[in-house]
Amino acid sequence: MVEFTLWDILRNLLLAARWTVLLSLVAFVGGGLLGGLLLVLRLRGGPLTQWALNLFVEIFQGTPLLMQLFLAYFGLALLGIEVPAWLAAGLALTLYSAAFLSEIWRGCVAAIHRGQWEAARALALGFGQQLRHVILPQAWQVALPPTVGFAVQVVKGTALTSVIGFVELTKAGSMVSNATFQPFLVYACVAGVYFLLCFPLSVAARALEKRRHAVH
Repeated sequence: MVEFTLWDILRNLLLAARWTVLLSLVAFVGGGLLGGLLLVLRLRGGPLTQWALNLFVEIFQGTPLLMQLFLAYFGLALLGIEVPAWLAAGLALTLYSAAFLSEIWRGCVAAIHRGQWEAARALALGFGQQLRHVILPQAWQVALPPTVGFAVQVVKGTALTSVIGFVELTKAGSMVSNATFQPFLVYACVAGVYFLLCFPLSVAARALEKRRHAVH
């Protein structure tokens, strides 16, 4: 029987953690770009557009991420579109992130006093200029802490992608556990790696929140 040292376990988990980090970045950046577009459309679009986008947000906020992963992986296969696990995981997490980020940012924009919009219009600024020069710089100060905080949820959410076969940290933990027959040690290491990934983000979110309150 092959003996596995603690370093063997950690080395394999850290190699898999690279994919967790990469998937998190893809989902957060892609979700941020799509979420920003959704935010603009929700602010500027007509009633039908706003209704459709609100429905999109409600669906992704009101259903488990696990179900969204299943639909992305198996649903597309039913349509005759074969997608690898990494692509389905990236797609589902990006849409999930976009829905939450657009809602976070919409609330932050709504927190800006209406008088700021009126003042911007009084300066004959167009909608895009109002957002760019007046509203978004103020809303960003409010949005930064919850945005960074949501990044923690994205990192932890990547663990669910193991159910569709994507080999990230959790899936690697399962594979290493089966090989070493030391599930407690392996999953303790997995939890430790997740903590190391998420703790700095949590600290940053709290620090940004304290800083914002100190400024105001």
